[in-house]
Amino acid sequence: MTTAKQTERRSHLRLPDIPRREPDEVTAYDHLHQLGNAHHLAQHLIDQGADPETLLVTADRWIVQDLSSFRERARYPDLLVAFDVDPERYRASNGYLVAEQGKPPDFVLEIASASTGSVDTREKRDDYEAFAIREYWRFDETGEFHGARLAGDRLVGGRYEPIVIDALSDGGIEGYSEALDLTLRWQEGRLGWHDPISGRHIATFENERARAESAEARADNAEARAENAEARADNAEAHAEAADARAEAERQTRTAAEARVRELEERLRRSGS
Repeated sequence: MTTAKQTERRSHLRLPDIPRREPDEVTAYDHLHQLGNAHHLAQHLIDQGADPETLLVTADRWIVQDLSSFRERARYPDLLVAFDVDPERYRASNGYLVAEQGKPPDFVLEIASASTGSVDTREKRDDYEAFAIREYWRFDETGEFHGARLAGDRLVGGRYEPIVIDALSDGGIEGYSEALDLTLRWQEGRLGWHDPISGRHIATFENERARAESAEARADNAEARAENAEARADNAEAHAEAADARAEAERQTRTAAEARVRELEERLRRSGS
């Protein structure tokens, strides 16, 4: 049986697939997907209260105002985050239609490459501003293609204004994203998402495994300490029992000696009478 929803999906107009990526654009994969960065971000946002049914953390599909404006202005960012939208409609349309979703995305990010670097800092910035995307961030492993290793813009009064990027004592740099309530950090050529209060990186496969291994090691140490304490208690009990046995033997020896003295005294008394 064909449902109305299935019929609607088949008849729904879809955006075309994005163009084939240039070989040098693998940098986006390296920084966002190979290490699980996009997945870790999505999981963190859900852990912080985002509704998984209306959260969209995605990449490599078009953003357009509507289908009619596709040829006029369309972009496909390396990472897109949108809250309170319809992910199923996004998939059905093969992209993010602002008019269809009822709001622009909250956050987009571009990873630098030789073939896209100048476009990221100019034309894309203008287009994302026109889409009224709340924040537009750029990450450049070397700073060679964007002219900066990390940069961001925030929409203020309909226009983008640069986000403050701070230098860290260890050589890294970071800026705060209001849209995500996270600090984006460039550190030794890697992109990281950090808690703005604690400064710690959000949960990843690696640090969660390390925490689990550390907790297991602590449990093993606690068990070993408990076993050692039990062994010390057993030894103490054995020492106490040995001491009691020695005390009892000494008592019996003293009692026997006292009895012998009384016996000798009685014999002396009798022999002298």
